[in-house]
Amino acid sequence: MDLRFTPEEVAFREEVRAFIRDNLPADIRERMRLGHKPTKQDTITWQRILNAKGWAAFSWPEEWGGPGWTAVQRMIFLEENLQAPAPELLSFNITMLGPVLVEFGTEAQKRRFLPRAANLDDWWCQGFSEPGAGSDLASLRTAAVRDGDHYVVNGQKIWTSTAHNADWCFCLVRTDPKAAKRQEGISFLLIDIRTPGIEVRPIISIDGSHHLNEVFFTDVRVPAENLVGEENRGWSVAKYLLGNERTGIARLGTSKAAVRRAKEVAREVRARGRPLIEDRAFRTRVAQLEVDMKALEITQLRVVSAFAKSGGKKPDPLSSVLKVKGTELLQASSELVMDVGGPLAMPAWQQELAALANEPAPVPDWAPAMAPAYLMLRAASIYGGTNEIQKNILNKAVLGL
Repeated sequence: MDLRFTPEEVAFREEVRAFIRDNLPADIRERMRLGHKPTKQDTITWQRILNAKGWAAFSWPEEWGGPGWTAVQRMIFLEENLQAPAPELLSFNITMLGPVLVEFGTEAQKRRFLPRAANLDDWWCQGFSEPGAGSDLASLRTAAVRDGDHYVVNGQKIWTSTAHNADWCFCLVRTDPKAAKRQEGISFLLIDIRTPGIEVRPIISIDGSHHLNEVFFTDVRVPAENLVGEENRGWSVAKYLLGNERTGIARLGTSKAAVRRAKEVAREVRARGRPLIEDRAFRTRVAQLEVDMKALEITQLRVVSAFAKSGGKKPDPLSSVLKVKGTELLQASSELVMDVGGPLAMPAWQQELAALANEPAPVPDWAPAMAPAYLMLRAASIYGGTNEIQKNILNKAVLGL
């Protein structure tokens, strides 16, 4: 297997890189460069710029607005977007709901929702996890009872990312509580988050941000036309959603950008009277991370190649390696950045410096975002399928244990 990029793929990378350089707004670029999270408007602005280019729905068929890229091109695009760094496309819209509607949606659902999802006219969130139904998702209890041309939904979802920003939620609900197996009797509904009876409560995460939420449903009436696929067959839809998109799961672009940032800052920080970038232990640590990233990049190419050869219909269980190692590298690279910043990376220390200073605080512009990014990425090995669950998949599907 030849894992080198073809001349056409190299040229494509340069095209993507040039477009991002020329079209990413300067204010968004600067916030991202300093490590801050994009605002809601940043994400909307950038996704609409990409959509005008025809690139936002990067994994969709051309019939529904996709660019017709190969799996390798999609991987290159995502990596360059992360490395820029630019705001990530809203995954709930692009890599989750979009492919599901293309595969299972009615023509009316596709026409109604797909163009708006690509242009981020609708912000979607994912209503899957519940208290007691996280990694064991089949234990979900949120119920939907058919009442004429509506479903009446009651229950609770938790860890619902960006629900406070959302217009719509794609949700797993139990429509047959008497089904023989827990995976049966589950349906996939599209719910307008502004429907009466829905309450969104914030969860403040360890980095101090409001990204997560609890969502409560009390007698929420959802039109039956918002059912995706067949009633009681939502588990198949959910599996397709979770297993469809293999490209970018390792988020290597984010890790590469973090290591690059650490090297830049290490030229400013001094250790034992010399720039940290000259410290042998630091350079060894960076080299090991870069070797690990290259090894994962090769594994990612293998997975992408196998997925492409299957016609996009057979997810490779090795994608679990991308999740496990990818999150480990995300955490290791953010820890590297934190260690380079040292005390300056700690919010309490930054505030103390600001209070003591008689002039603008002597805190470098690169310092404030370090600790929040480090703290938030502690959860990377939990969300998106815990690494322990991914290792179980590898044990069974790859090692045959």
